[in-house]
Amino acid sequence: MYCIKCGVKLADTEKKCPLCNTTVYHPELSQTDGNPLYPKNKMPKVNNGSKVLQGAVIILFFIPLLICFFADMSPDGALGWFGYVAGASVVAYVVFALPLWFRKPNPVIFIPCDFAAAALYLLHINESTNGNWFLSFALPVVGGIGIITCTLITLLYYLKRGKLYIFGGAFMALGAFMLLMEFLMTVTFDLQFIGWSIYPLVVLMLFGGLLIYLGISASAREMIERKMFF
Repeated sequence: MYCIKCGVKLADTEKKCPLCNTTVYHPELSQTDGNPLYPKNKMPKVNNGSKVLQGAVIILFFIPLLICFFADMSPDGALGWFGYVAGASVVAYVVFALPLWFRKPNPVIFIPCDFAAAALYLLHINESTNGNWFLSFALPVVGGIGIITCTLITLLYYLKRGKLYIFGGAFMALGAFMLLMEFLMTVTFDLQFIGWSIYPLVVLMLFGGLLIYLGISASAREMIERKMFF
């Protein structure tokens, strides 16, 4: 017999489909003793990758680039703003489309690639506009946020416990980074230090500390769960 939901072949003794977990119901068949077709913990492999989908995504990114290229092309053959569109498209492709080429994309690998692509795009903008803000502002900001995010993703991916500690530490690190970002802005763009970063610093530190406290105190965590109906 076959599963009524996914169509996979089943043995007459199967109670549930090993692929989609659908309950098998065939009242006209008598249940007899026998070995299941698939051993325990060994289900049929499902091919989630689709070359057609990947090709369609490439076309969806390539067509707007081609249109922008001809739209920006001047009579003398010079390009103006096309480089910004191309750079943004490359970043979008790395972030959204590149993981589709892999069956099980590892975020620990792809998240750093996303931040690297963003940093290279900002470098391109800095060079195209003859700016002097990349090394003193853009690179430290992207690098700092990238380090915090990559550390958070890595810990969540490989550790099964302690999520409250992980998120609490991430919020506190981000709060401290707000203060550094304002300092970089004042140095790079010759601005006055007004202390706006103190407000997100205090809020993120308090929220991060609360998460760490909830991770330590089981009674406080249970009280929050009852109040929030978790």
